[in-house]
Amino acid sequence: MEYNFREIEKKWQKRWVEEKTYQVTEDDSKQKFYVLNMFPYPSGAGLHVGHPLGYIASDIYARYKRLQGFNVLNPMGYDAYGLPAEQYAIQTGQHPAITTDANIKRYKEQLDNIGFSFDWNREIRTCAPEYYHWTQWAFQKMFNSYYCNDTQQARPIEELEKAFALYGNEGLNAACSEEIRFTADEWNAKNEKEKQEILMNYRIAYLGETMVNWCAELGTVLANDEVVDGVSERGGFPVVQKKMRQWCLRVSAYAQRLLDGLDTIDWTDSLKETQKNWIGRSEGAEVQFKVKDSDIEFTIFTTRADTMFGVTFMVLAPESELVAQLTTPEQKAEVNAYLDRTKKRTERERIADRSVTGVFSGSYAINPFTGEAVPVWISDYVLAGYGTGAIMAVPAHDSRDYAFAKHFGLEIRPLVEGCDVSEESFDAKEGIVCNSPRPDATPYCDLSLNGLTIKEAIETTKKYVKEHNLGRVKVNYRLRDAIFSRQRYWGEPFPVYYKDGMPYMIDEASLPLELPEVAKFLPTETGEPPLGHATRWAWDTANKCVVENEKIDNATIFPLELNTMPGFAGSSAYYLRYMDPRNHQALVGPKTDQYWKNVDLYVGGTEHATGHLIYSRFWNKFLHDLGVSTVEEPFQKLVNQGMIQGRSNFVYRIKDTNTFVSLNLKDQYDVTPLHVDVNIVSNDILDLEAFKAWRPEYATAEFILEDGKYICGWAVEKMSKSMFNVVNPDMIVEKYGADTLRMYEMFLGPVEQSKPWDTNGIDGVHRFLKKFWSLFYSRTDEYLVKEEPATKDELKSLHKLIKKVTGDIEQFSYNTSVSAFMICVNELSTLKCNKKEVLEQFIIILTPFAPHICEELWHTLGHDTSVCDAVWPAYNEEYLKEDTVNYTISFNGKARFNMEFAADESSEAIQAAVLADERSQKWIEGKTPKKIIVVPKKIVNVVV
Repeated sequence: MEYNFREIEKKWQKRWVEEKTYQVTEDDSKQKFYVLNMFPYPSGAGLHVGHPLGYIASDIYARYKRLQGFNVLNPMGYDAYGLPAEQYAIQTGQHPAITTDANIKRYKEQLDNIGFSFDWNREIRTCAPEYYHWTQWAFQKMFNSYYCNDTQQARPIEELEKAFALYGNEGLNAACSEEIRFTADEWNAKNEKEKQEILMNYRIAYLGETMVNWCAELGTVLANDEVVDGVSERGGFPVVQKKMRQWCLRVSAYAQRLLDGLDTIDWTDSLKETQKNWIGRSEGAEVQFKVKDSDIEFTIFTTRADTMFGVTFMVLAPESELVAQLTTPEQKAEVNAYLDRTKKRTERERIADRSVTGVFSGSYAINPFTGEAVPVWISDYVLAGYGTGAIMAVPAHDSRDYAFAKHFGLEIRPLVEGCDVSEESFDAKEGIVCNSPRPDATPYCDLSLNGLTIKEAIETTKKYVKEHNLGRVKVNYRLRDAIFSRQRYWGEPFPVYYKDGMPYMIDEASLPLELPEVAKFLPTETGEPPLGHATRWAWDTANKCVVENEKIDNATIFPLELNTMPGFAGSSAYYLRYMDPRNHQALVGPKTDQYWKNVDLYVGGTEHATGHLIYSRFWNKFLHDLGVSTVEEPFQKLVNQGMIQGRSNFVYRIKDTNTFVSLNLKDQYDVTPLHVDVNIVSNDILDLEAFKAWRPEYATAEFILEDGKYICGWAVEKMSKSMFNVVNPDMIVEKYGADTLRMYEMFLGPVEQSKPWDTNGIDGVHRFLKKFWSLFYSRTDEYLVKEEPATKDELKSLHKLIKKVTGDIEQFSYNTSVSAFMICVNELSTLKCNKKEVLEQFIIILTPFAPHICEELWHTLGHDTSVCDAVWPAYNEEYLKEDTVNYTISFNGKARFNMEFAADESSEAIQAAVLADERSQKWIEGKTPKKIIVVPKKIVNVVV
């Protein structure tokens, strides 16, 4: 019987659905295992062969754990809100919901063709009201919470209101936007709006003034990763930095817990390091500087308090409010011109760019340790969100300050004995302090650090700052609060209405607040977000429902929020919703959450290290504080799959002709290389007729061939439509089958590494599956499997494979597993093995990789239940023991021949046999050996 993969794969994909093979429920008798892929966005282009890489890797592990007896949750859904669908709506007028629905349908068809073990019964879509109900609910909970630094958890905002009425905010230790002080009497004397403004300073979800990436053409705020080189990634439109009132989430309050949690999870060291750097914890001191000839004071944060005596200038972030206050009239025009230039750069670009730019403000600040007046500059290498947005510059001991000082001719004052700062800054935190104060300077304060080590000097200065009220000792974090507003249509609506300019939440019982219909998907003519076009977008507080805008009376009917939530809103707690997707009373039921707890294996790309993975961890910690999520960390183990790059092909057109010359002849002509569709190329050989039919201009193409073939050139590039190197998995499945695709993607290389797609090796994997099939059926359709006991060699080959694949799967070394399968099939073919005892176990261990062929062959062996419910075999070391060992026989260290000995042969017997062998006589030459060295199971060396 021939291996008819098309028929087999369609048959089993249908059966798995009918028999609900992959549906899973909580089962207290089984240990749970939760496998999850990072939420995919369903793009209009569908899947290319690079997309399933992580899905296949996680599916292999999910199937493996199920075979080990675990109750495996392996769900799939769609991160369905996104800018592409909205942009398409703007261009065509088609509602994003229609576009998204069509994209999802296409995506699911492609996923189903590959044979994943997803529980589609749990499918979720972020754009479905029954899903974003719980996104809105979580937002409301954040709005009604503050973060208590003493208990290190989110607490109800009502606690603050009660405390303010009795004590004001005396002794309050809570995360806030700015430090304010008021008494109980002052609080009680305020009106409702004033109280709401104060509470906004503490809420976890709050309205705040923030610098954003504003794209006027798209009419929306963009995240840092949506901006490249000052333009939007989508459309290439200009992006500027702009201050806007936005919804924010107080992620920074959780900074220390986000750091501490990294010690409890199984992630790669490099990914943990990326998150640690992003969170950016630093211990230091905040110090007050006074502006010369002014009443203005400002605060700087420094981790190097020991360098106060080396401050030779100050630098403000361009966004700092101090810029306007400290810029003198003479410098105003120059400063404004500089600010206009920096508006076009995102913070990420500013961090990465090491070029030096800046402008003098015209003002000076007084160094509280030396009394010197130092110039205050403005430069975009200082960021508004870190510390206070103002820094003291110590060019002798900081590389960026050094570059700035060199560029603008500012003083560089060394503070460490013997350090050389003639060519570069001395950044090491070791050495003995000097010039603190300088020997020739009149002391301005009673502190001297001279002669101390740097470590001693840091602690001494921090203590001095605190005791002399010059500032305070503080822990700082680079982590910013998340901007949570987008000026888009296609996103989750905020469950918020406005009364007297202040936000209020609609009733929890009225959720979800559904996205309204609009006439246009662009911003309004007055610059409001697209929801400004909605005519029925007002909240009736009396009847608890949405009504027409014309009914707004600001008494009982109020305007609703016009912004929508960002892309990460729906993907921040989706792993919890998968546990209990049809629960209408809660995000996840307590009993269900207690069973599944968190994700045991999370698979996705490294590009989410500082976005989604920070936001999800924050979101889950907040829900943990509320008692909703049992476990504080959402993703216990994380595996980052690499990228499959495109392998582009090229044809070479002779200039000013329509003639194409083959690769190895191109140097004889003046040619232009052109990308060609890789789907009409096989093993770098061009299908000439398909090429002529590909595009009208090539219909009359002529070719100069080599050996009757047109050989294409190739290069590894990013897979993209513009390079015609996108390989559609549907084509691979149609030509070779899903099992071949699954195994081949794993065979390309280690899961976590990026590698080029190259179909040149796919035939080998397909041949392997046909060879495996031939162990069961002959070419004349004879069923070969026999109920006979396996031989020792057959069992050895099988158990060697079981041991190898079990270890490989645990390490995600799937590429070496595929090699091991091929070796074992070759060995079994040579042994003419067709024993059921061996083949049955082989099927089970191949099942995670090639489920369709295994399901078919499993049933041919007489089973009436799915191979998914078989038991993963254990290997037996007894079968792996070698009976004989091959020894290399050497004379004076040079290998001469080999001999076989029993594995348990004694050293004395081996020595005697070697000396007795007639081949030894040639090398001994009648002499008596001085000694014979036997290295067990490896080598015998005769020293003559």
